[in-house]
Amino acid sequence: MLYFAYGSNLHHFQMKRRCKDSIFLKKINLKDFKLTFRSKYRAADIQAKKNSVVPGALFEISKSDEKKLDVYEDFPNLYKKHYFYYYGKKVMTYTMVKKSPFKFPTERYLNVVKKGYRDCKLDNKFLIKALQN
Repeated sequence: MLYFAYGSNLHHFQMKRRCKDSIFLKKINLKDFKLTFRSKYRAADIQAKKNSVVPGALFEISKSDEKKLDVYEDFPNLYKKHYFYYYGKKVMTYTMVKKSPFKFPTERYLNVVKKGYRDCKLDNKFLIKALQN
């Protein structure tokens, strides 16, 4: 199945550790969404926003990878699944269940996300904008 990563799962080494079967396909933009950080974990989330984009990575993952991600993302308590279509193919990603206020991420978490942006060759300006809230 196809999975869209936009937070710490952009980090290739971490993603491989979590999901051994995962294959990075390419970078893509999720339209009409914006990146933010929230919850007591100060983790990445996406929310609907017209004319905005969230850069991320498209991965091919196995059924067992999906089960591991479900555990890691605390599905269905912290994150729920969101599906969209990319060139006619169904893609899964996660969005937070409770849309709590913005919380600046921890330095450790943010460094993992920044490394992921580099791994996937994403434009940092979207990350900077999200951090300015």
